[in-house]
Amino acid sequence: MGRIIGIDYGTRRVGLAVTDPLQLIATDLATVAEQEAINWLKDYLKRETVDRFVVGEPRQTDGSPSETGPAADAFAQRLARAFPDIPIDRFDERFTSRMAQQAIIQSGVRKKGRQDKGLVDRVSAVILLQSWMEARNFKA
Repeated sequence: MGRIIGIDYGTRRVGLAVTDPLQLIATDLATVAEQEAINWLKDYLKRETVDRFVVGEPRQTDGSPSETGPAADAFAQRLARAFPDIPIDRFDERFTSRMAQQAIIQSGVRKKGRQDKGLVDRVSAVILLQSWMEARNFKA
């Protein structure tokens, strides 16, 4: 069984999370510049087996697409072209950044550490991936 990668897409940075090989737990993986994300993933896939990508689908609170939605869609299309044999699921990422900021605060990270936007991106990717796994297990 391979890993699943969760992707919190941003026009500047992409937060990445990954499951363990048994696909039970999501952990943070990296934050990479948007333009480097596909190449970073190609490198990662040389070392690890990946069964699926879960890409966040940015939405407004009312469920309508957010302004970054078209860019996230374009990224998902580039991802599909780069890795045609790996399925891609899209998953609603509403509130993941806010939840990530709260989790970071509650974990006791000092103010200076909380200003690391890459940390928020990684934690958002973990929340996205963990939420997707819970939804998948709930349906099963």
